Amino acid sequence: MTATAASTPNEEPQGSAAASSSAIAGNGTGPSAVSGEPGPSEAGTPSSAPSSSSPAADEGTLLKAFFQGMRDVDRENEVHRILGAFKLNPFEQLGLRFDASVEDVKKAYRKSSLMVHPDKCKHPKAQDAFELLGQAQQQLNNEEKMKELLYVLTLAQDHVLKEWRKKTKNDAATRLASVLHVEGQKGVEAKYVQSPEYHEAWKVQARDVLARAEFRKRKLTQRLKDDTARCEEDEAEKKIKLKAMREHHHKWEDTREGRVGTWRDFVKGKKTRSGKELVLGGIKPPKAKEWDQDKTYMQRPVGEQFRPPPPKGPQTKQGAGRQ
Repeated sequence: MTATAASTPNEEPQGSAAASSSAIAGNGTGPSAVSGEPGPSEAGTPSSAPSSSSPAADEGTLLKAFFQGMRDVDRENEVHRILGAFKLNPFEQLGLRFDASVEDVKKAYRKSSLMVHPDKCKHPKAQDAFELLGQAQQQLNNEEKMKELLYVLTLAQDHVLKEWRKKTKNDAATRLASVLHVEGQKGVEAKYVQSPEYHEAWKVQARDVLARAEFRKRKLTQRLKDDTARCEEDEAEKKIKLKAMREHHHKWEDTREGRVGTWRDFVKGKKTRSGKELVLGGIKPPKAKEWDQDKTYMQRPVGEQFRPPPPKGPQTKQGAGRQ
């Protein structure tokens, strides 16, 4: 009993001494503190004074940690997602909802571009994905293209809401929900607009509208191109004809003297029936013809206009045969 009791007080001072030494080392009042040298807990630990870190530095640190822990599989999956997205909708290429803000567009572009950057991603088509992201951001930053895209998306949205209203018009569950909701039918519709089902239907309808619009645009462009080519061909053909006419006219004028000389040579040396030499200008023009007074359907020379009347004597056999 006495031995056990004696040993217990001896153990307590040892434990208290260890506790006191650890407390002294923690408070900095141990031998190292007395000697002025840094203790093991102080060496390599920053000062306990509050440090003011900016939000930009925190964001950069978080992004650095995120990309350090990212695997190559995630980068390749992002490349496949961008290349497989609908090419006519930049929101889908950036992986955003259609009601995303400008800040959401910037953040999504920064995140995806760093993931698929050709210097960091080993995928063979990383460059193509990176270029598609750049084009998508340019379209969303362009006011005119953004206005056209929002117009098409609004048409698709109206069509989806119209189909939903038609589908839930006679639905008992929708009626009950509108009765129980504080805002009634508008509240139920607003809840549906925030659902993933609505955005999926909106995405499908937007693809259809954008595809139809692009088809009409390409068809009109091709028609204008064909019309332009046809007009150019007509103009080229007209120019060729005009050039041929000018060349023919110049050639005709250049050979005029040769043609006149040939006619003169032909006329020279010719003789008339009387034996006289035919001179230039000796050929008489034909007599002019006038309408016959008796037979207006025939034309007679001027000399035969006043021919004598037929004789009134006894008729010849030819005349009797005619009678």
